[in-house]
Amino acid sequence: LLSLAIAFSKKWEKASKERPESQLFLKEFLNIFGITVIPSEHFEYPVCKRQGQHGYIDCFLKEKIAIEMKSKGKSLADAFRQLKEYVQSLPEDISPEIIMVCDFETIIVDIDKKKIDFKLTDLRKHLDLFRCLLGKSDNSHLQEQMKVNVRAAEKMAKLHNALESCGYAGRNLEVYLVRLLFCLFAEDTNIFPQYSFLEYVRNSKKDGSDLLYKIAHLFEILNTSDENRKAKTNLPAELSGFQYINGGLFAESLPFADFTEKMRGVLIECAEFDWSNISPAIFGAMFQGVMDKEHRREIGAHYTSEENILKLINPLFMDGLREEFGKVKNSPKKLEEFHDKIAALKFLDPACGCGNFLIIAYRELRRLELEILKAKEGKNRQLSFDILWNLLRVNVSQFYGIEHEEFPCEIARVGMWLTDHQMNLEASELFGCYYARLPLTQGATIVHGNALRIDWEGIAPKTELSYILGNPPFVGARLMSPAQKEDMLNIFGTEFKGTGNLDYVTAWYKRAADYTLGTGIKCAFVSTNSITQGEQVPLLWKPLMENGIHINFGIPTFKWSNEAKGKAAVYCVIAGFSYQKTDNDLNPYLLKAPTIFIESRSKPLCNVPEIGIGNKPIDGGNYLFTESEKDEFLRKEPQAEKWFRKWIGSDEFINRYFRYCLWLGDCSPDELRKMPECMKRVEAVRQFRLASTSEGTRKIAETPRRFHVENIPQSIYILIPRVSSERRKYIPIGFISPSIIASDSVLIIPGATLYHFGILTSDIHNAWMRAVCGRLEMRYRYSKDIVYNNFPWPNATDVQKAMIEKLAQGVLDARAKFPESSLADLYDPLSMPPELLKAHRELDKAVMKLYGFGNAMSEADVVVELMGRMEKIMN
Repeated sequence: LLSLAIAFSKKWEKASKERPESQLFLKEFLNIFGITVIPSEHFEYPVCKRQGQHGYIDCFLKEKIAIEMKSKGKSLADAFRQLKEYVQSLPEDISPEIIMVCDFETIIVDIDKKKIDFKLTDLRKHLDLFRCLLGKSDNSHLQEQMKVNVRAAEKMAKLHNALESCGYAGRNLEVYLVRLLFCLFAEDTNIFPQYSFLEYVRNSKKDGSDLLYKIAHLFEILNTSDENRKAKTNLPAELSGFQYINGGLFAESLPFADFTEKMRGVLIECAEFDWSNISPAIFGAMFQGVMDKEHRREIGAHYTSEENILKLINPLFMDGLREEFGKVKNSPKKLEEFHDKIAALKFLDPACGCGNFLIIAYRELRRLELEILKAKEGKNRQLSFDILWNLLRVNVSQFYGIEHEEFPCEIARVGMWLTDHQMNLEASELFGCYYARLPLTQGATIVHGNALRIDWEGIAPKTELSYILGNPPFVGARLMSPAQKEDMLNIFGTEFKGTGNLDYVTAWYKRAADYTLGTGIKCAFVSTNSITQGEQVPLLWKPLMENGIHINFGIPTFKWSNEAKGKAAVYCVIAGFSYQKTDNDLNPYLLKAPTIFIESRSKPLCNVPEIGIGNKPIDGGNYLFTESEKDEFLRKEPQAEKWFRKWIGSDEFINRYFRYCLWLGDCSPDELRKMPECMKRVEAVRQFRLASTSEGTRKIAETPRRFHVENIPQSIYILIPRVSSERRKYIPIGFISPSIIASDSVLIIPGATLYHFGILTSDIHNAWMRAVCGRLEMRYRYSKDIVYNNFPWPNATDVQKAMIEKLAQGVLDARAKFPESSLADLYDPLSMPPELLKAHRELDKAVMKLYGFGNAMSEADVVVELMGRMEKIMN
């Protein structure tokens, strides 16, 4: 049936005229369903409308179908209305189940008062709509075809939970679920006869009590070759249509899964869903949907959307292959060589999860192969099964994966098979012949194990491998489990300094670099953006690049998106690397700039005031008060008022409010002893510090009135929030009175002038900050050792400094026009006052001129130039 539908669609894809072509078109259309058309009986069927007017239905089969044809370009809506009128005038006992109109390109079907339209080229996907033409009148299970998306994952999760609730658990459940997934897909893509699995389940007892035996029997048959089936003389007829699958998918014996009426209903619901167009990216989302949330956080699993996968595989290999194809497609010899080349490529994903990267890489490679075949054979040529078998060379055995968890391994293997079948259907549509690789004889090599411990050479020999790709787990340096920390030590050893500050994903970079040394293998990983920002850049990339690694391409920070429900908010980069140098190589900040490593520096690179962290009490909250808490305290102890000072941190500064600090560091002993409430606070701090597990904290319990970190300037100082929203073009900074104590959530610059303020609040410094700072999610994390101390300041004369100071004051004056507004209000892109924006732009132009930069320079160009200047200053 499927093969006939594909061949029919292919033959008629260029037809357009109603008069000369419609009857032959309809004759061959109905032949798909085994119906022989009798022209005198079925064509130009006469009807008498209510007004006594006469008309003719182009094709009519009593009780089954009425069809109206139109030339391409004519209104199908008008044709549909006309056909409805004709059908309404027919006697009820011969009224058709299906009303259909067609213009050779589009088919519109009305069945059970549901209107569905699709392209002729998609006929094979909609054969279920015409089931009544096969002599089967029961359409109760037919449902409106749903677009396959995340709902497929949710249905599988529901099935998983139903099985688990009845005691079926662990690996048995995982394998069982994957087998059911295959069956659901198989019957919607004609691996199994259409609706065979659904009917097989529906023919069980309503209470589900016999389903355990029926499913087990089905799995056994799917693992039985045609030759061995001949010995099964009593094989039930309902199992005879299920094809031998092989591939080891159904080989293992599983315990019976006891079904209930509810579980049977869930399985039927899944079987009624259309799985034929399932997106390859759904498999990861499915796994995420059935995993326990706590477990998912533990292993750092995040599943990539198809869009993000393409962001990696296109620059890694597909763009180059497509370009090469364009150059050779008109040369038969070179095209043949190119075909051999892509059939020999091999791919490894060493953190493959459910195989999404492998699946989509395989799909794209197969589609390129179809383009090759069109160039070889001509896209309009109809080929036989045997010819297609010999022509299609790209196969799943070119793909390898390593995955730490067993269940995703099962899904990855099956996902590759399902994708292979999807691609075979695309080949079938292209060449008009149903083609399937069954029974399964080849499969992707998916290994269950820890990729940071096992030998990659035994899985995918480096002499044969072409590409390494994927998205290794995202686990922060401070969030790793003991086992993950051991993995890091196993990979990095002792030669890497600062390994404890590296995220878990960096181990895959090091392992891949070690593995590909001396080869031309190209690699690319999706990673948290931390590997190209802040302190991790020199820790990871400096030793790799000193050993010969080059970053061949990069995708800067983008917000993660995936197909999973409740998807995690993660911000990522993509880095492609190898030992091969290219003309487009990037530096470790993913910039087309000199390779430079911005390492922690304790003193500023240039002659400017030093920056430091604010105050860190380690007081258990005993010295910090809201305004109402302070007032309540002073009602008990009014003489303590002189020892309260305003306290400001990042949030207070940006959102225009204060807290208060009880600063007793300068209080004399005799005065302190006269304030019992203050003495209680001091004792509480002492006890809090003594109870700490940190030896350093217990030591400062000896001086409970002092802070752990004290930085209290005696004159006005500049304050910079350590964390600020990425939505702002400028980090809000400002001058603070020495009477106000700053917390450790900010950085402070004592002795800074308006000139320093002007440079620091300029677009140039903010561009530098955005390029080199670390991030908290996407928020800027300003650091003194990376951002401030490495910043290359301009050489300015006194006259130039005076000009910058004047414009910097203009920024402060513009802020002052809005005394009721917070810095959050003033620097929100949507509410920033025009006066303030103008003042910043005038300052930006002056600072650009001071550096000698043209106003047309992009932010990336500015950062590249600044990195070059930093390198010169250092040397």
